[in-house]
Amino acid sequence: MTSLIATSLDSQDIPEPSSVAGKLNLLGLSREALVDFFAEMGEKPFRAQQLMKWLYHRGVSDFEQMTDMSKALRTKLAQVACIIVPEIVVQNYSTDGTRKWVMRMPGGSSIETVYIPDGGRGTLCVSSQIGCAVDCSFCSTGKQGFNRNLTAAEIIGQMWIAAHSFGSRDVSSERYVTNVVFMGMGEPLLNYGPVLNASKLMMDDLGFGIGKRRLTISTSGVVPAIDQLGDDTDVSLAISLHAPTDELRDVLVPLNRKYPIAVLLAACQRYLDKLPDKRKITIEYTLMKDVNDSPEQAAQLAAVLADLPVKINLIPFNPFPNSGYERPSRNAAMRFSKILQEAGHIATIRTTRGDDIDAACGQLVGQVADRTRRQERWKQQHDQAAGL
Repeated sequence: MTSLIATSLDSQDIPEPSSVAGKLNLLGLSREALVDFFAEMGEKPFRAQQLMKWLYHRGVSDFEQMTDMSKALRTKLAQVACIIVPEIVVQNYSTDGTRKWVMRMPGGSSIETVYIPDGGRGTLCVSSQIGCAVDCSFCSTGKQGFNRNLTAAEIIGQMWIAAHSFGSRDVSSERYVTNVVFMGMGEPLLNYGPVLNASKLMMDDLGFGIGKRRLTISTSGVVPAIDQLGDDTDVSLAISLHAPTDELRDVLVPLNRKYPIAVLLAACQRYLDKLPDKRKITIEYTLMKDVNDSPEQAAQLAAVLADLPVKINLIPFNPFPNSGYERPSRNAAMRFSKILQEAGHIATIRTTRGDDIDAACGQLVGQVADRTRRQERWKQQHDQAAGL
């Protein structure tokens, strides 16, 4: 397995990289923003469409190659604008077809993006932050601490790299990336504006043309942002629940202390009520041995979700060093799923993918350096509790 590159020790927050050497970065700008940009240059609105097709459909980031624009316009663009995509530090391919990229962001920190193929579907798992402040107890990303939010350009850049990693072709006619999930590093709804802007560009026909049902934003339960999201878009919503009771979820997902389960599920229902079509909330539930995988807890989960249209993804825990949790047995996972199904729920057990390249759920940080030393402190606390 390829070792991942360590990040910079400088933890200073990085401002929005909207320009480089006085040039505007056009990556991640909405169609409307690009129309305004070209209008300021004295150009017609269709120039924005031309640029978006070159950039997102064909993967061209060099103005000189955008040959349906005049030489004079291409020269002017090169003088006032640029297209900056994330820097690829490591690219790993799993034996099961999963791909993982480690990308270095301005300031030296790194993020990870994972592509998971499954028959005719290709799902891209994107990051929204460098690190994560929510600090779920079972997640390796949380042990790295929080650095900063990603910009819309840095989010859409992940998709740009993945979509064009399969060779030179027009992605609008042949798509390998058919689905996008915001389930990588970070809590998407704590980086609301850039995540929303990047999502809209992913769904734009001149962007990547992802359908609203095929774009999922996952959250650990930021209730006010869920309510706002329902006013701004109608993408699919996933909830990282992981426990059937507030007592347990307070430990596993600390955000639950602010937005307990009943409050969170009520927000989910409000979100569904705003959608123009019938849809279900996806419930993400990481199964951990002797923590939340008992038959009693399965029955509790079935009951607490009884009145909400949901589909439940059961995710066997993927161990990482010093996590303190273990993967449940196959029998325990099957028993848990069966109880949910007998209660009338759709419940599937997610197949682990890409764990040979640290790409499986909960392993997204991999070996990226811990800029806040939170992992070191967490390990010390864990060892003390264990009497080591």
